[in-house]
Amino acid sequence: MTQEQLLPEVVFETSWEVCNKVGGIYTVLSTRAKTLVQEFKDHLIFIGPDVWGQHENPLFTEDKKLYPEWKKAALEEGVSVRIGRWDVPGQPIAVLVDFAPFFAEKNEIYARAWDLFQVDSLHAYGDYDEASMFSYAAGRFAAALCKHCFAKRRVIYQAHEWMSGLGMLFLQHECPEVRTIFTTHATSIGRSIAGNNKLLYAYFKGYNGDQMAGELSMEAKHSIEKQSAHRCDCFTTVSEFTDVECAQLLDKPADVVLPNGFELDFVPKGAEFEQKREAARRRIFEIAEALTGETYAEDTLIISTSGRNDFRCKGFDVYLESMRRLNEQLRGTERKVLSLIEVPCWLLGPREDLRARLADEKALRNHQYTTALPTPMITHDLHNLNEDRILCLIKDLGLDNRRENPVKVLLVPCYLDGNDGIFDQHYYDVLTANDLTLYPSYYEPWGYTPLESVAFKTPCITTDLSGFGQWVNAELGHAGRLSDGVSVLHRDDNNYFECADAMCADIRNYLEMNEPTRATIRQRAEEFAEKAQWKHFVRHYYAAYDFALRHRN
Repeated sequence: MTQEQLLPEVVFETSWEVCNKVGGIYTVLSTRAKTLVQEFKDHLIFIGPDVWGQHENPLFTEDKKLYPEWKKAALEEGVSVRIGRWDVPGQPIAVLVDFAPFFAEKNEIYARAWDLFQVDSLHAYGDYDEASMFSYAAGRFAAALCKHCFAKRRVIYQAHEWMSGLGMLFLQHECPEVRTIFTTHATSIGRSIAGNNKLLYAYFKGYNGDQMAGELSMEAKHSIEKQSAHRCDCFTTVSEFTDVECAQLLDKPADVVLPNGFELDFVPKGAEFEQKREAARRRIFEIAEALTGETYAEDTLIISTSGRNDFRCKGFDVYLESMRRLNEQLRGTERKVLSLIEVPCWLLGPREDLRARLADEKALRNHQYTTALPTPMITHDLHNLNEDRILCLIKDLGLDNRRENPVKVLLVPCYLDGNDGIFDQHYYDVLTANDLTLYPSYYEPWGYTPLESVAFKTPCITTDLSGFGQWVNAELGHAGRLSDGVSVLHRDDNNYFECADAMCADIRNYLEMNEPTRATIRQRAEEFAEKAQWKHFVRHYYAAYDFALRHRN
């Protein structure tokens, strides 16, 4: 007889990226919210950091009349909060906690964390303190509600990444009736090994997480991550890829794997999509023309890569090497390619010389710009313009946007939030402009950017070192090809140039396709997005809830 699945009555989810767009976890939480709200209504409570101070948070709408009893309960426990709605589909409850007051207690909190959980904070540096104080405040808030508002309810507290682990541990200790889930989206040690130019895969089975934490000065983050993984009621991660990593580096395999899905409500439909695509392509052509002094035909191929500024892990080096090869191979042809690298860097602000050109609509309309601006490979000014790693490689590879170069590379070093001063469009709007996207990752536990790409009907190229790429291969039963809508290239520690070659070949192949063939590929890409909707993947979360409710650590 099949056991009935247990579900919680209240779900807390806490992350540094609640109402705070930083990276992929924001996309996980914000796109999944609508699906969970349908089940739990206002008993799905997201907890994030109140980092905006006196400035208005554009992702959060405070409602001072909403659940005043929650505020009162929190204040009794010494936590000040703002309560409102997260402005994403589903409009879930969001609680932003003021964690600044807890810095005064930092040493006492860390000492108690060592005594109770053997969390080693002695070697903390950088963002560790800020994240830990937020996490502690979030846990205190949840404890207050569990004591005063949700007594005798089935409660789940899900903490995302090491940045939320400390509060989860304290909550578990102080409110043992609450069941806890800890989710790692990438181990801190795995990411650090890959980012420090060490061979992650060739020696993977020989790596010891504790040893590498000392070598890479990651003791504090690794400690809280490992203790959280071992002490929670249900340990989860985002792919089979990271499950193996957790077993090796944290000495704890996942209890449940939670693949990342997407909510298609974020994707415009029909005529709206086409209008956004036309507007985004027009803006990209205008920016490229103002930068390079060249005119771009409507059939110019627009391709891009994007993501966190993690040079090696995201494969930006391989991407640029493939652009170099493509540039050489297309010389003497009529083909033009606009290649965008949308990666936040040490931003100073929008280029004033570029803004001046873009402001002259008449000049743009009449294609009057025939000379390039200085450094025509970047759309914004940087604090470290001459030291930026991506820009330096662009120059070293000769991708300097000279007139004779058929491949023009544009570094977009900012968050596309609609207010960057150049594009003034959101990332998803710019994404509609692409013909093809490329994500040659070396280390990618899941990979949201390729999933977002196919959701926006854009075929993509990724690698089998990403969780998404592995999922695509599993769905197909073979390595994904461009004709499938997603090309999944093989990557390992040593095949850098082979991967660049394969990516270049895919782009050239796409250039030669006629429009009906491209339309078929776009449709096949979109089909992957249909399969990866949260309505299909949410069952894995229900399995994790059931596991946590039945298994007390």
